[in-house]
Order: sequence, then C-alpha cells, then structure tokens
Amino acid sequence: MLALFRGAGRLPECVTDALTRNGKAFVTCQLDATIPAEYHVTLGHLGSLLATLKDAGVAQVCMAGGLDRTALQIGQTDELTLPLLMRLQTAMSLGDAAALAVLHEIFEEFGFQVVAAQTICPDLLPSTGHPTRKSPDPQEIADALRGFAVLDQIGPADIGQGCVIEARQVVAIEALPGTAAMLEQVQAFRSARSLPRGGVFVKAPKPGQDRRTDLPVIGPDTADQAIAAGLAGIAIEAGGVMVLDQAETIDALDKAGMFLWVAAR
Repeated sequence: MLALFRGAGRLPECVTDALTRNGKAFVTCQLDATIPAEYHVTLGHLGSLLATLKDAGVAQVCMAGGLDRTALQIGQTDELTLPLLMRLQTAMSLGDAAALAVLHEIFEEFGFQVVAAQTICPDLLPSTGHPTRKSPDPQEIADALRGFAVLDQIGPADIGQGCVIEARQVVAIEALPGTAAMLEQVQAFRSARSLPRGGVFVKAPKPGQDRRTDLPVIGPDTADQAIAAGLAGIAIEAGGVMVLDQAETIDALDKAGMFLWVAAR
C-alpha cells in the first residue's frame, strides 16, 4: 500500500486519479487540515503518523504538490517525533530541496520506499521537441540555453527552478514566492516599458536534486501567466519537468502564438 502526501496544486489530483485507474491501494495524507483525507499531517506528530502508517500496511510513500515551508509549524511534539525534532526544525529553515531531502531520510529510516509522482504518472513528462505549432527561433533557443545555464549556477544554492531570459539577459529569477510571483514581476516590467512580446521562461530541476520529490511542474496556469507576461515561449528540461493538463496548456500557448520547447540536455 502507498501513502500519498498531498501538497498544494493540481499534481496530487493527477496522482490520485492515476492510482485509482491503476487499482493501486493507497491512503491520503493531507497537509491542509481543512481538506478531507484519511490522515492529516502535522510535523509535531510526524513520527507517530509514520508509525501508524507502518502498522496499517503502508510500504511506499509519494509526496506530490507544493510544500509551503513557511506555513508549516512543528507545534506540540509527541514522543515518537521528539528524536526527529532538531532535524525537522533545521529542514524547515532550509531551501525546498534540502528540506525534502531530510523528509526522505526520515521516511526511509521508518522503512518506507519513496516513490516519485512521475513514476505513477509517466504521461506527465512530455516527449522531447516542441508540441506547440510554433517552434523557438535561434535567438529564443539561445535564450533558453542561457536560462538552463543560469539555473545550473543557482541550483546548488537551492534558490529556485525557473528564470526568464531575454536577449541573453536575466530578467527574473524564481525564488521563495514562486513562479506566479516571478511572472507577475516580469509582466509589470514589460508593461511599464511597452515592450513587444519576447523572452523565454525556462524551467528545470536543480542539479543533483532528488527527483523523487519536488520535480518542477507547469500547466495551464503557467501558460496563462507566461502569456500575460508577454513572453515568446517556455522551455523545460526533457524528463525533468512535469506538464499538467498538457492539451489545455499547449492549446493556450498555440492561441497566443507561443512555443513550448521540451529540451534534451
């Protein structure tokens, strides 16, 4: 049996649907106490939750969806979580990749196998190429490659998984506020200068990150935000970025005359 730890966004819904279609036995663990689930997660009771899951026959764990470290509080701690307290406190103060690495260690110490969302939903990883009608031109390819190089540089600092490049210049870098906030910043920047459509939003995993969790995700909302920001297209790393609702995402970009480039690296 698998325990699905559901975070924010559409990805948990996609994983839930895939598990149901495939007849996989699973239970849901929800970070938000207002959303129905078999189990609700509080960091102060993580140890007892994992022990309960083990007793229930759970052998695998999948984490899907955004994890808001700033909103998670450890609070009152139970006896089984007390030995984990210092590691959890340190993890919540670090970047996403570092925090998730600590959670993976804890899961594995309790005897669980950590399963990647893309293993359950392999169709969320698009094939290499450009599924959109428009393909990137040489300048846009150069901007995308520059973006991948920038992400390779900032990745070890655990800053973010996205950036916007135009004419080989860094326009914005994704940080803790996330993709939407970055693209809103780009939209304001371009609108204030009445710039024509241009620039590339580039998304890729951080170098060396554990791809079982926190693999980057884009979808229709990302497409709409990139359109509003006046960009020319989106470039993602093949095998490293999941695309939700691919038909809807590609349709939105096609209607705006923009491209999606799934780049092999």
